[in-house]
Amino acid sequence: QVLLVESGGGLVQAGGSLRLSCAASGRTFSSYAMGWFRQSPGKEREFVAAISRRGMNADYVDFVKGRFTISRDNAKNTVYLQMDTLKPEDTAVYYCAAAGRVGLTFRKADEYSYWGQGTQVTVSS
Repeated sequence: QVLLVESGGGLVQAGGSLRLSCAASGRTFSSYAMGWFRQSPGKEREFVAAISRRGMNADYVDFVKGRFTISRDNAKNTVYLQMDTLKPEDTAVYYCAAAGRVGLTFRKADEYSYWGQGTQVTVSS
């Protein structure tokens, strides 16, 4: 069992930055690949970024490439999402997730076993 708790969301103006954190419970954090997803009202949850267990591999959806950076600190059981040059269309609830299956990174929500409760990010124009 892995408990995930996101933090760092808030209100920011377009062009600004936020850093989301996701703290995981347990001593096996490094055995999970991690991902960030987001969901806006009326839309399905969508993949944003993923990182492999040791942090050597990262994957991003096209619309955040060059603006968002995923990273992890296994000693702190935490995964981060640095979000720069934010746009109003980035407004959503952001979720972190953990995947214990074999592989490096994952884009599909059903590949993840554990989810956080989400943190709201609102970007004003």
